Amino acid sequence: MTRFSAAVSDSSDDEHDVHMVQDFKKSPVRSPPKLLENHNAKAGSDEDIGVDQESDEETSEEDSSSDMQEDDLAPARSRLTRNHGLTADSDDETEDGSESTSSRSASSSESDVDVSAQREDASVIPWARQVGVDAQKMHVMQTSLFRIPEEAVAIKAMNRATRPQFKLPLTVRRKHSRDSIGDGLRMDSQERASFAHDIEPPAYRPSRKYARVEISASAVAGCEDGLVDAGLAFGRSFRVGWGPGGTLVHLGRLSAPSSQIDTSANSSVITKTIVPLFARSHKEANVRLSRLLQHHLSKTPIVKDESGIPFADPTAELDFSSFVSLYPSSDHSDEQSLFRLGRALFDSIDLHLAPEITVDVRNRISAVRRKAALSDWLEEAVGYLVDADLKKHSSGDSAACIYTLLTGNQIEKACEAAMDNGYIKLATLISQASGDFEFREDLMEQIQLWREQRIDVHIGESTRKIYALLAGILDVVEGSKASSLEHCPDVDPIKGLDWKRTFGLHLWFSEPMDAPISQVFESYNRSRQESPSRVAPPLPSYLEHSSEPLPFNVPTPSPSDALFSLIRLHADPACSLSQALSPLSFGPSPGDYSLSWHLYIILSRCMRIRDFADRADPGNRRDAMDDDNEQDQHEGHSPSADLLASSYAHQLEQLGMLQEAVFVLLHIEGSAGREKAIKDLLHRSADKLDEWMCSGILGSLKIPVAWVNEARAVYAIYEGKVFEAYQLYLNAGLYQQAHDLAVVELAPEAVIRQDLDLLVSLFERIANQIVDGWHTRGKVYMDYAHAMARIPELHASLTESAVPDTVEEQELDNFTRAVPRLINVLPDVLSNPSDPRHKVALAEMISGLTAVLDIVRPLALVCLFFFVLLTRKLNVDPCRSRSHK
Repeated sequence: MTRFSAAVSDSSDDEHDVHMVQDFKKSPVRSPPKLLENHNAKAGSDEDIGVDQESDEETSEEDSSSDMQEDDLAPARSRLTRNHGLTADSDDETEDGSESTSSRSASSSESDVDVSAQREDASVIPWARQVGVDAQKMHVMQTSLFRIPEEAVAIKAMNRATRPQFKLPLTVRRKHSRDSIGDGLRMDSQERASFAHDIEPPAYRPSRKYARVEISASAVAGCEDGLVDAGLAFGRSFRVGWGPGGTLVHLGRLSAPSSQIDTSANSSVITKTIVPLFARSHKEANVRLSRLLQHHLSKTPIVKDESGIPFADPTAELDFSSFVSLYPSSDHSDEQSLFRLGRALFDSIDLHLAPEITVDVRNRISAVRRKAALSDWLEEAVGYLVDADLKKHSSGDSAACIYTLLTGNQIEKACEAAMDNGYIKLATLISQASGDFEFREDLMEQIQLWREQRIDVHIGESTRKIYALLAGILDVVEGSKASSLEHCPDVDPIKGLDWKRTFGLHLWFSEPMDAPISQVFESYNRSRQESPSRVAPPLPSYLEHSSEPLPFNVPTPSPSDALFSLIRLHADPACSLSQALSPLSFGPSPGDYSLSWHLYIILSRCMRIRDFADRADPGNRRDAMDDDNEQDQHEGHSPSADLLASSYAHQLEQLGMLQEAVFVLLHIEGSAGREKAIKDLLHRSADKLDEWMCSGILGSLKIPVAWVNEARAVYAIYEGKVFEAYQLYLNAGLYQQAHDLAVVELAPEAVIRQDLDLLVSLFERIANQIVDGWHTRGKVYMDYAHAMARIPELHASLTESAVPDTVEEQELDNFTRAVPRLINVLPDVLSNPSDPRHKVALAEMISGLTAVLDIVRPLALVCLFFFVLLTRKLNVDPCRSRSHK
């Protein structure tokens, strides 16, 4: 009968089992022998296996061919059954393709075990008959030497009780497709226990059209100098990248993702663009940032960390109040307003309380003083807006002027304006502004009575706004609903106000006098979210009052004002510092991190109030009186803080403020990153490292002189001043770079000039240092100079003396043996074929050594010729072979 079977298993069996399964699929399907049917029908019986063997011998010869094929399949079936490799049907059908009537019935598990045992034992008899062994003896041998059938069946039954885990193969089958294209993916069919078991989908593997190859196998190997095609010349390294001073190197034209471009980027023209990082002029930015950084440096000592790298550690004296002192009282810029708000919210307050006052009382008094300081700052911040609105209402609308004064919390001026215009009762009410709840309830009842009696239609709109503010109502005040002349329009008390005055109305009139700043902030933020069309959002000043087009595109949603972010930092403990220090909150330039960095230093490094989220523990707040734990103020590491410092230093580099940029990079927390960032900056700005600049960097900032000399040496090489670069490397203690430069550039010229003293002086200071390749490169030059100077002296001394000196003879003999080895290694030292100086120096050195050797021992030239020829032919280093010996 027809049956459904699962597919081939993906288990890690031998390949032989897989081939057996494939052969089984290819073989014709035949009906199972009657012997197996009889055994399946008697699954619950306990007959001996020998009876089955006798019944099997009585089968006719007509079924012999079928039995032989079934016998051939028996070993393969046993292996596949053990590995869940052939079938595992939901109806518990037999694994050799025959149906088991007992397994379909509600039989016990013991009968299933017996059926499996008989089915496995039946395969022994045909195999024993085939090889000519008695079936009974074969059964005894199998039982004694191998696992008994009952134990094997029991173990197999235990394994069947657990649900098998099926895994998908990592390979996929493709038809008419390529791996690089990624289409035509088709999974191989997988094994599962039954059709009720789902197969998990394979893991997604993205296609890869290109593969990285080595440079030796690349098609552009050797063509890197093809400057006609910039993509070919910089195929492995070229990309859009930043250069010194904010220079952006790119192909094509800079554009936004949605911009329409006319030119193609498939060009060989490389463009250098100076990206503007400031919204204002560089001169103005230079003056402004110099003032901030000079004050910052005066409060920041430069110390060395555990690795010996200079590090800037600002003190607790660097707070908001210290920055406020930099601005005159007449300055109303956004920058000074920012520092004054920080002073009101975060700087320490001297409460002038006795020591026995409890903590609760101190906290309560501190909260009241903090709110009063915020109110004073807000009155000053909106003062110029109130004055501008007063000029608009100077025509005679006295109620509008009073309302405008109230929006700036100028209570005294509002009372005077009311009395001057005859509003005596209104002045009495204004003097009680921000009163208790009974006062506010009385005003609410008055407004309700006006609406019910339809009297509000005879009251001016500004007067109704004044009563609404005094009652603490900031929502829309409904007018009386009537027809024709008695209809009164609704009044919005905060209509047309900016976000500062709207927040101030919540602070001064809406919330109770003893409400904390967090409650006031929550009230304003909730009304802003519930009524975005009525309540002004906290936009920065350049978006709030600017009518000219901005130099940069502002993202959507618009950023919050930095002043609002500072208030949020104080009111919301869950606010992240990264959200409050967005560059667009301070100005229209998305690359201006100047004020963001200064606020971070104050809030995080000095006052220990808030930190970035990627720092493990920002530590405790630093008090001005706490000097004992000064060494334990910096816990963890913040990559965001280092990135902020690097961005600010990049701006200063564009302005040409090199000393200030180095000072900012000294705040990077990681020693290795701080050293690399400062060295890279010095290398990029090496042309500006004059005497005045170096004195500031080495003196005030305590930068190691080796870092400065290294940068100057690189620039000297660029200008072709090789000897100056060599001296700078030596002064910096970089003996490896000095050695390499002397070997390649300076020593060949000294050899050509035959200046042996200069040649020796080049390597004298390096001889006692640890330098890679010293014995095979630099020492070779010194040996050459020593041999050229000493061999003639020894020869002359031995020739003139009547009695030869034994020591001199031995020294001359050593030179005679050393010169051939020296000549043999010279081609490896002067190995640059493109430099003609190397060729000339090599010829000069070989000719000079052979000349002095010919004077001393002429026959040594013959030995020298064969020695060099032999070592070159065998490619043997004589110095290395001598060392092995």
